[in-house]
Amino acid sequence: MSNLTNDRIFTVSRLNAEVRLLLENEMGIVWLVGELSNFSSPVSGHWYFTLKDSRAQVKCAMFRGNNRRVTFKPANGNQVLVKARLSLYEPRGDYQLIIESMQPEGDGRLQQQFDQLKMSLAAEGLFAQAGKQSLPENPKRVGIITSKTGAALYDILDVLKRRDPSLPVVIYPTMVQGNGAAIQIAQAIGRANSRNECDILIVGRGGGSLEDLWCFNDEIVARTIAASTIPIVSAVGHEVDVTIADFVADVRAPTPSAAAELVSRDMSAQSQKVDQRKHKLRSGIRHYLSTQSSRLHQLQFRLEKQHPQLQLNQQSQRLDELTSRLHQSLTRHLSIQRQHIDKQQYKLGLYSPEKALQIKSSQLIQLRSRLLDAMDRKLLQSNHQLSLAAEKLDTVSPLATLKRGYSITRGENNQLITSVKQINTGEQMITKVEDGEIRSTVM
Repeated sequence: MSNLTNDRIFTVSRLNAEVRLLLENEMGIVWLVGELSNFSSPVSGHWYFTLKDSRAQVKCAMFRGNNRRVTFKPANGNQVLVKARLSLYEPRGDYQLIIESMQPEGDGRLQQQFDQLKMSLAAEGLFAQAGKQSLPENPKRVGIITSKTGAALYDILDVLKRRDPSLPVVIYPTMVQGNGAAIQIAQAIGRANSRNECDILIVGRGGGSLEDLWCFNDEIVARTIAASTIPIVSAVGHEVDVTIADFVADVRAPTPSAAAELVSRDMSAQSQKVDQRKHKLRSGIRHYLSTQSSRLHQLQFRLEKQHPQLQLNQQSQRLDELTSRLHQSLTRHLSIQRQHIDKQQYKLGLYSPEKALQIKSSQLIQLRSRLLDAMDRKLLQSNHQLSLAAEKLDTVSPLATLKRGYSITRGENNQLITSVKQINTGEQMITKVEDGEIRSTVM
């Protein structure tokens, strides 16, 4: 421990800050394909979600300023292509992606390939204005490389016929869409250069989707155009369509019809020169703007690493996390209190006077029933005993003796006479028999 200096001892906060800067500085911009899951959009307007594949996942945050530019509604299960910066959420120490753009996977992959090839060829100088050839002022023969059945060919021929019917045209038919189209276009350019029968070439087709025009974004087509000794006018799609071929060609025409006007002579040669210079100027400005846009993106990236917005985004994400934790804590507290109230209500029910009264009332009914049963049993027992006693009494009763023919005699004083010595002559006697009394006088 004595060899450790203070600058080698990290706090957790310092460690996370250093790791975040290391990740952001070393990795830079990355492109990533994955499936959206755990998507959430709190009231702050930021998006939080997870990108995953079959074996791994990574947490992501897309802040409000960037997600406003997303042209579709993300949902769990979507396959997307994202452009992101690798970073670290310092409060938790979680490494995450800060998403700058998001596209559905199919369109996104093509756009990513387009951007990568564009940057690569630009770095090689294939777009540089210094390497571009000037178009001949009075071309003697025009070559057209496109589909022989496409509308673009008929548009070009109509314009050439209207502007300069005497201008010879050589058509090099080729596929302009689908597998193998890029190879055929490159071969057609090479064939035109080997024949050397034209002093200008128009390469193009009509409008379509990014996928339809993709053969004109192929590297082999770009390098073949750059290597051509014959000046080439790129005329792919509509004015809003931009391809790699447009950047590499000597001149880019917004449409096939515009390309035909550009290479054909008009009534006024001066007007033609002006048009050519205007197109060259546009091409130069487009190249300049493309270069400046790349430089601006690099400067923005450098600025973002030191921009206060980064801290604000971190704090905003932290606020969302704390809000979620507070909500969960309140929910748990309310649940505990509700359980406590239910428990107290249960206990109160156990000791309620009404319940005790019900219990006592039930007990009283039971006791009353038992008392009545006991009284009935006691009366029955007493009646039985009384019957037995009556039978015994009847057995020894004088009345029973009288029924057998015996009688009972009493004197005047109601004394039972059991001997003749107890009575005198002239006294009255009462003899009781079964059905009455007999009065007699002793003689």
